[in-house]
Amino acid sequence: MSSSSARSGAAPLRVMSALAVELAFKRSLVPAFEAATGRPVEIVWDPTTVLMRRIGEGERADAVVLIDSSMDKLVAEGLVRPQTRVSLADAVLGLAVRQGAPKPDISTLAAFKTALTDARSIAYSRGGASGIYFGGLIERLGLAETVNARATTIAAGFTAEKLVTGEADLAVQQISELMSVDGVDIVGPFPDEVQVATPFSAAIFTDAASPEDAAAFLATLVSRDADDAYRRGGLVSRLAFPGTD
Repeated sequence: MSSSSARSGAAPLRVMSALAVELAFKRSLVPAFEAATGRPVEIVWDPTTVLMRRIGEGERADAVVLIDSSMDKLVAEGLVRPQTRVSLADAVLGLAVRQGAPKPDISTLAAFKTALTDARSIAYSRGGASGIYFGGLIERLGLAETVNARATTIAAGFTAEKLVTGEADLAVQQISELMSVDGVDIVGPFPDEVQVATPFSAAIFTDAASPEDAAAFLATLVSRDADDAYRRGGLVSRLAFPGTD
């Protein structure tokens, strides 16, 4: 998404990105890059599964941010430059409620299961990695029939939007994605027994139109400011700097 602070008339740097990093990018990293370089950034936001389909159909950009396992496939297929690949952050799964609503106890697996079965409706994404995992999880926990009978599912996008509209009273997604929606409160992460961390990385497309500017953008994504932005955006930073946890 282009910023008004970027230089007028400059061709945008095009990025394809998974949704998990949107909050950190929009609030901090993209504006910082545009202010420093005068180059606007245009981002295509979609779940990794959707981005991989679009890439498979021939769509390209200058840089891409994806789940590591999908980035591995692009490296193997020669679609990104492996030497440019950088690790960014991990996303963890959590629950959210509408702002001001009571937060259920999910501190233990037993309490988590009770919260899921007591919910009027749970919103989750059929197309995103979080929703695919959650669908399998409720099967393993023996809760699929109960949860899905009144679930609010979406093909892609932010599940927490269904809290704001009142269609659901619990939303499942990566915490960073839940935080991207105004008007919601984070309940907390999944219990450790059923938690998964999803690592994200960035790389430059092999046939990028602006590889030098893309390299500058990736440098912004691994800076000390980025480390702070990921943490504030609900992610677990994978960057290492002296004095950080």
